[in-house]
Amino acid sequence: MNNKKIALVIDSGCDVPMDIVTNKSMYMLPLQIIYSNQTYIDKIDITPQEVYDRFKEEIPKTSLPSMQTIHEVFEQVKKDGYQQVVAVTISSGLSGTFNAVRLVSEEYPELDTFVLDTKNIGIAAGLQAIRAAEYIELGLDFQTIQQKLAEEVYKNRIYFNVATLEYLQKGGRIGLVASIVGNMLKLNPTISCNEDGIYYTVAKSRGRKKSLETTLKLTAEFLKDAKSYRLAVAHGDAYEEGQWLKAELAKRLPHATEILFGDISPALVVHTGPGLLGLGIQILDN
Repeated sequence: MNNKKIALVIDSGCDVPMDIVTNKSMYMLPLQIIYSNQTYIDKIDITPQEVYDRFKEEIPKTSLPSMQTIHEVFEQVKKDGYQQVVAVTISSGLSGTFNAVRLVSEEYPELDTFVLDTKNIGIAAGLQAIRAAEYIELGLDFQTIQQKLAEEVYKNRIYFNVATLEYLQKGGRIGLVASIVGNMLKLNPTISCNEDGIYYTVAKSRGRKKSLETTLKLTAEFLKDAKSYRLAVAHGDAYEEGQWLKAELAKRLPHATEILFGDISPALVVHTGPGLLGLGIQILDN
């Protein structure tokens, strides 16, 4: 029997850095990247760069983790001796993963399972998974963890910028008209998830630099008087800009407990294309 009472399951779209996944003993459900001739497992057998390199020949589709994979993870959790599960998924408004995990969990009545719909995507969902891991390590009971995570969903926010709206448009993630108008006017929108966990445009700026400045201002506004917060920068083939953004955050928001940095998952690359900069924000105030 594992001496830890609660297992933590995440999906790969949460973009939790892999070293944290390992260190916190998280079970990961990988999304799928589907090409015409082959299906790849997110973060397992394909890299973001490989997706970029193949864009000229094909833009793949993505899919939630297979039901078989979800079953296998739940079987492993049970085998490892857990009786309670916290599962953290990207927004149900953007993926069927939340519902799939919920349905599979119902087939395991011996595992008391709570599935958190983060209403977020990428690292902003990942920050909630990290928070769940911290609560488990603190020894909080299962009911308290559920309550805290549910209450804190709206203390987390994603802001991201893309170099082009082409990939979001082709993936059906934003309206076609908005995509065409944005590309024609060379507008760089700052995009987030609304209360239903669906992409929407928070602000529009002309040019990349102004767009990133807008994102920094929005971040400061979201934090307002927060005394404790965690930040994260995720990039898609935009390493240097990502490092600049991280440095600006450290300078302008010096009270961050930490600023995580990493690249986004191959599955999210499909929908954003190269040049993505994502900023995850988590208010930690009790």
